[in-house]
Amino acid sequence: MPYVNIKITDEQVTKQEKLQLIEGVTKLLVDVLDKDPKTTHIVIDEVQLENWGFNGEQTSKKEK
Repeated sequence: MPYVNIKITDEQVTKQEKLQLIEGVTKLLVDVLDKDPKTTHIVIDEVQLENWGFNGEQTSKKEK
């Protein structure tokens, strides 16, 4: 039973874009690893910009 967790910043990602991610990752696991889509779980976590950082800085500060 594959489980994939996608973490993205909460920058107005639409329901359609999330659906495309879920469908695309599921298809990839089916095509590459021959996994059953009925037991493939995809979770999308949206993280606030102030809770995301890289290069020693908070992402929300880089956006300004």
